[in-house]
Amino acid sequence: MKEGDIMIGSQVARVVESKNPTYPVGTYVEANSGWTTHFISDGKDLQLLPPWPEKLPRSLALGTIGMPGLTAYFGLFEICKIRAGDTVLVTAAAGAVGSVVGQIAKIGGCKVVGCAGSDKKVAYLKQIGFDEAFNYKTVGSLEEALKKASPDGYDCYFDNVGGEFSSIVLNQMKKFGRIAVCGAISGYNDTVPQKGPYVQIPMIFKELYMEGFIVSRWNHRREEALKILLKWVAEGKIKCEEHVTEGFEKMPAAFMGLLKGENLGKAIIKV
Repeated sequence: MKEGDIMIGSQVARVVESKNPTYPVGTYVEANSGWTTHFISDGKDLQLLPPWPEKLPRSLALGTIGMPGLTAYFGLFEICKIRAGDTVLVTAAAGAVGSVVGQIAKIGGCKVVGCAGSDKKVAYLKQIGFDEAFNYKTVGSLEEALKKASPDGYDCYFDNVGGEFSSIVLNQMKKFGRIAVCGAISGYNDTVPQKGPYVQIPMIFKELYMEGFIVSRWNHRREEALKILLKWVAEGKIKCEEHVTEGFEKMPAAFMGLLKGENLGKAIIKV
């Protein structure tokens, strides 16, 4: 991006004026029109919200019942191909994607281990059903913490962070383990690319499966997955946490806070 561009971002928006019968005034939609208070659309870039229970905030369409939830859903079922009895490791586990990953894995009958960057986040993970959780910033050894959480290793690894942590995890994977590479937030702020161990040795001898993915691959199944996620949330099987900041002018600070790990669950701006 260059200076003067509208910063990228998604929103739940309400139609205030319309010439399109598909989107009458008052309709709620999801869009990707960036950091702006109002926008004009021909309707092609909008998604109608599914029938929405009154008890649920519509902002969940940006989190658990939206792109992050879809990322967790398809990453687990299509990339990790989880099975009951698997042990699943999730990094950035208290974030918008990671917290849903862990809860879906529990629904699927898996043991779930999560790591996060504060004791508050670790407590939250245990509250929402993670079997084991630890603060990666305070453990003496990541390798020992991973072994303690699951002495037998891990069948699946949902990787949101990349970097050194993921290099260590590779050696903790079980034979024929599956790794979904969703993000690499540990390196997003780097001005110089990180150098680390090569992945080939553990991948060869443990015969691991690793695949990166972008959730838009499954856009054709979006409605199917959203219906399931909405049902799980409404039934209380998935708990949702939102880190809400009020005020359009606070968006830059909220975004920087996100990259510093200040948010619990999905970071939301209420305008």
